[in-house]
Amino acid sequence: MAAGRTAGRAEPARTVTNWARNITYTAGEFHRPETLGALRALVAGSARVRVLGSGHSFNRIAEPGAEGVLVSIAGLPPVIEVDGTARTVRVSGGVRYAELARTVHRHGLALANMASLPHISVAGSVATGTHGSGVGNGPLAAAVREVELVTADGSTVSVARGDARFDGAVTSLGALGVVTALTLDLEPAYEVEQHVFTELPLDGLDHEAVAASAYSVSLFTDWREPGFRQVWLKRRTDRAPVDFPWAAPAAEALHPVPGMPAVNCTQQFGVPGPWHERLPHFRAEFTPSSGAELQSEYLLPRSAAVDALYAVDGVRSAVSGVLQTCEVRTVAADPQWLGPAYGRDSVALHFTWIADTAAVLPVVRRLEEALDAFDPRPHWGKVFTMPSAVVRRRYARLADFRALAASLDPTGKFANTFVRELLGD
Repeated sequence: MAAGRTAGRAEPARTVTNWARNITYTAGEFHRPETLGALRALVAGSARVRVLGSGHSFNRIAEPGAEGVLVSIAGLPPVIEVDGTARTVRVSGGVRYAELARTVHRHGLALANMASLPHISVAGSVATGTHGSGVGNGPLAAAVREVELVTADGSTVSVARGDARFDGAVTSLGALGVVTALTLDLEPAYEVEQHVFTELPLDGLDHEAVAASAYSVSLFTDWREPGFRQVWLKRRTDRAPVDFPWAAPAAEALHPVPGMPAVNCTQQFGVPGPWHERLPHFRAEFTPSSGAELQSEYLLPRSAAVDALYAVDGVRSAVSGVLQTCEVRTVAADPQWLGPAYGRDSVALHFTWIADTAAVLPVVRRLEEALDAFDPRPHWGKVFTMPSAVVRRRYARLADFRALAASLDPTGKFANTFVRELLGD
């Protein structure tokens, strides 16, 4: 990504790209304010604003348009305020999970869950419904107890758990304002072991038993053959031992993407370690890949997991031709109105594609057709092709979110094309 601006100047945004470099933003200006006051003035004085987090989205969710302003809050002073008595942490929106986790751990506390990448920003992750895995683990938004926003007129608004607006304010796609801070729930620190198994058959798969076999479970496959090439189990050492009779333990350290070095990954072979060094798949000190990829993900009812996997198997000849790896995880039901796991325990099917948009998009459309009977909801930050009208039908509280957006942003300052198509405006 291009370097940010100093206070008082704007940088043309045509040089700003996302992490995968498949998106170049076309905003009129790129700003990186260094104080909250500068951010508030910038928002109040701009007609169109979108926020760029860590840039780990693969679509135009952050695109403000040619006349808009793209804002990075990475220049604001980082804040990580741990309250050991309340077991909470207040964290500024630009902080990334790796930095947050290390600080929290030094206080003897922990997050209940993390995504596979510790490199992503806290605010951007919860705003797009990002998650880890585990039948009892909700998305990252489940830890949020308060969100602080700079809204369209430059004022600051806090929405806390218990407020009638709260379940619309966390996974909000950046449509309500600029998230400047979040307060998250914590728990006592714990240790995790990571065990990797290989060659789990699809035929006869008891997905419920497999998914419940550890605190966090991920299945990986290239779909060149039915079944899963790898199974990653993350066991909290304060929970029951792993019993996994369905596949053999891996003989060597593995990376989920074939051909990538396992040194990039967190410790395997059941070696106990701090929660934040095991829950992610990838080590914070390594870039997990070169960024030469596209990603898609769909969340659908966990009860339909096996049928959905057979549906993917039915089109695997197309899928495997442009696929690097597919990951299958579980997510507990979410109350967030725009959470992809809203109201239902979910299975998440994640696809890491090759970096060839023209080759990938027809396969994405075919995959979506194969999964359509299961009412899949796409991850908001990934590549998908299903029409906005179809997506809208899968969110029962969309009208409530539309009303919330109108109350906080009556002129649609934060509503780019992506958001307007979703809301049906």
